[in-house]
Amino acid sequence: MAVSARRGQPLTSEEIYAAALRLLDTAGVDGLSMRKLAAELDVNPMSLYHHVENKQALVRGACAAVVSRLRLPPDDGAPWQEQLRTLAHAYRSLAHSHPSLWSYVDGHPDLVDQESGLWAVFNRILVAAGIPAGELVRTRTTLYAFVSGFLSAETSGLLAELGGETGADTTFADTTFESAVDLIVAGIETRHRASGDR
Repeated sequence: MAVSARRGQPLTSEEIYAAALRLLDTAGVDGLSMRKLAAELDVNPMSLYHHVENKQALVRGACAAVVSRLRLPPDDGAPWQEQLRTLAHAYRSLAHSHPSLWSYVDGHPDLVDQESGLWAVFNRILVAAGIPAGELVRTRTTLYAFVSGFLSAETSGLLAELGGETGADTTFADTTFESAVDLIVAGIETRHRASGDR
């Protein structure tokens, strides 16, 4: 592990990703660089490369750190509808807590491992909802695009403008998000019933 002469203690991955996240939150992805991160951590920029390969890997690690702290629904036998609502709110909290990171990752989905974390929970819930294996990817992608579109409009201020919100009032966004999740749940239930009638 690299040790900075100024710090006198080794860097940790957790420390690196926490500092990267602070920079992402204040300056966005374009404002993040290995040099700026090194200055934030009071280390030589080269010492970062012992822990992270490049900026893309740094953003991927910061994203994984955020996702690891999300309150994802456990596999506890709760109805899939309840689990889907919990997942939707967890994902929305990510967009609200770290809008720059969320916006960047939303436009670069290759940065996220789609077989683990949030995606694994999403897949599990869709399977519990009765989505056939052959339709899982298409359904997941459709629902992701729907929710991401909503969150993009919300985080950019467009949703507030359309709803006539002013200042810090989030009532319209909150109730509209609930309606969006209701539509998703109802759509899955309807599709499941229709496929069962065949």
